[in-house]
Amino acid sequence: MAPQVISSPFLKPFFLKTPLSVASSRRQRRHTLPASEFRNLTPQDAISVFEIEREAFISVSGECPLTLDEVLSFLGQCPELSMGWFEEGQLVAFIIGSGWDKEKLEQEALTTHIPDSPTVHIHVLSVHRHCRQQGKGSIVLWRYLQYLRCLPGLRRALLVCEEFLVPFYQKAGFKEKGLSAIAVGALAFTEMEYQLGGLAYARRNSGC
Repeated sequence: MAPQVISSPFLKPFFLKTPLSVASSRRQRRHTLPASEFRNLTPQDAISVFEIEREAFISVSGECPLTLDEVLSFLGQCPELSMGWFEEGQLVAFIIGSGWDKEKLEQEALTTHIPDSPTVHIHVLSVHRHCRQQGKGSIVLWRYLQYLRCLPGLRRALLVCEEFLVPFYQKAGFKEKGLSAIAVGALAFTEMEYQLGGLAYARRNSGC
């Protein structure tokens, strides 16, 4: 089956207000500012995804949320539940999700995609090391959540995170659901939930 093609205003290219790097005055006069694009990821993006993920998480927790094989699996099964942010053709931030059909996340959710489910399990959000501390994580998460509102049948998004990340997700509109049943080694996680409500309003006002 061919991957689902999604048309959404939250996947359209736009132009940055400031250049990504210093350019010569001649180049600034002759060319427009670098394009910045949000789009679904594909298996061809898997290596870039995994390199960013590995650099971000190994130094912090010693564990990657997804192995390279799992990245390839999810991008093959449900690319429509992913989003990459590309600047000048380079991946700078991304989110990978999959379908889930139970009230709370369980251990098997780490490696499972359930098609046609009302819930998206967000496995990982990561930003390239050269692009951190610039608000890109918050931006790509906001774009992703608005994009999910345009997908038929989705009602909520779930994720698990370490305690220090709870405020970040709360600012994006997630609510705590308590201690997660998921564990990775000695790490414990908090489960967070985001309600994808107001679908009719969102579609009417976003061009979905």
